[in-house]
Amino acid sequence: MELYKQEFGQDFELGFDLESHSYLIDKSWHNDVCPSFYFNLGEQYYVLWVDYADEEQREENTLRYMIVEAVNEGTEDKPEVYCEANSEEVGSCENYEDLNRFLLNLIKL
Repeated sequence: MELYKQEFGQDFELGFDLESHSYLIDKSWHNDVCPSFYFNLGEQYYVLWVDYADEEQREENTLRYMIVEAVNEGTEDKPEVYCEANSEEVGSCENYEDLNRFLLNLIKL
């Protein structure tokens, strides 16, 4: 079972097929407000936060998908990727089509 489902329940829906984004690494933790996945482009790491589809279940007033810059406090072989308190938001959107387009453009850079 995927980590995000262990941490947030088997019924949690990402709104997309995780296998379509093989570069996303699940780092979900039940103490967070929603599932998260990291990826890197060169030296820069990012975290994708995926909130609940139902806005009433969200703890914060944010869009469903948010990407922020992150840091790897581990090594390349054993990454420990975290968002810092002042991590810059790279983008956010409500629907998967916009997220997918944004990810594809970000990866091309």
